[in-house]
Amino acid sequence: MFDRLIDKAMKHVVKDGTLEIVHHDGRVARFGTSHPLFADVRIRFTDAGVARQIVMDQSLGTGEAYMDGRLVIEKGEIMDLVELIKGNIPWEAKGPAHRSLFGKVKLALHTKTAEANEQLSSKSNVSHHYDIGNELYRMFLDSEHMQYSCAYWPEESITLGEAQTAKLAHIAAKLSIEPGQEVLDIGCGWGGMAIYLAKNYDCRVQGITLSKEQLELAVERAADAGVSDKVTFKLDDYRDLAASGRKYDRIVSVGMFEHVGRPQFDTFFDCVRKLLDADGIMLLHTIGRMGPAGQTDAFTRKYIFPGGYIPALSEIILASEKYRLIPTDVETLRLHYAKTLRSWYANCAARKDDIIDLYDERFYRMWMFYLAGATASFESGGMCNYQVQYSRNRLTLPLARDYMREEERRLLAK
Repeated sequence: MFDRLIDKAMKHVVKDGTLEIVHHDGRVARFGTSHPLFADVRIRFTDAGVARQIVMDQSLGTGEAYMDGRLVIEKGEIMDLVELIKGNIPWEAKGPAHRSLFGKVKLALHTKTAEANEQLSSKSNVSHHYDIGNELYRMFLDSEHMQYSCAYWPEESITLGEAQTAKLAHIAAKLSIEPGQEVLDIGCGWGGMAIYLAKNYDCRVQGITLSKEQLELAVERAADAGVSDKVTFKLDDYRDLAASGRKYDRIVSVGMFEHVGRPQFDTFFDCVRKLLDADGIMLLHTIGRMGPAGQTDAFTRKYIFPGGYIPALSEIILASEKYRLIPTDVETLRLHYAKTLRSWYANCAARKDDIIDLYDERFYRMWMFYLAGATASFESGGMCNYQVQYSRNRLTLPLARDYMREEERRLLAK
């Protein structure tokens, strides 16, 4: 029964490109026609349980079946499969987004449980993803900055490292840093942003993270860059730091807001207001939804980012406006993360044997499914990146945006 349900669904979905499914009993079902934008894919289900698993939860079922070697890709690779499915049902082609009363209740219950992210669970959730070993991240991130967030691609032909440098310059220009200022980096990762700011400005930077692995490497990288006198890193929660009474002239947060969770959105922006000087500026860089509020898929929630949630722009603004933070600039990066993820995917594929030696083959398949799914979400799904610049004082920044472009050019010309 479940194999027939999958066939029915694929017949409706796959039009461009071809998908062949070899069911557990040997029956072959073929869908679609060849198309230059999509690879031809052939997959095999090794047992009857695979089809049931996928029907019950497409994301988790497909991911776990692939991880366990029960969904075998005989032609193409996992990126091709995910791209084929997502690319045939692009987000823009769907109808208006409406949620039933039952759906609203289900979403509310999910928000209160899976995304609670109180302080104790936040540290555990961050550790789940970032404390799996710095060696993995060294294998696929850019060596220049170790940025595990969306790069910025002003040109198609630049390298991943150049795109990450461009991202740092793009953000730094929006911070409008002045000599002698104090900067806070919330969710500092391996220190790339903090080190970049310290090297390019007469400022002091405080980076905070909840990952021990990130902290140790960030300290090491700052020393290697010769900026230890201008940069400090600390294992700290933004909520505790806000309670300390510290103030900063500038705050930057890149790729951290996705871990906050909806129940903590108000708390986050309340803390930002408390931490930000009266004439301060903040730049928030986060993955976002192009549509309304939703929920994290089961695979990502279980294996990748427990407690995580990708916000809609409306949710970001609704939460921040309560604390009189003025959104002085909003930018949508549509395909930049897709290009970034494809670079990471290629780097991981090139280091396949090393990753398997470090973990095992099941982990490698899990990681590649995650990267492939994320790529498709930005190329065909409803994901994007938002950069929101905030100010506490309407007089702090210039009236026109020219200063951003001028400063960005200055930084990249170095």
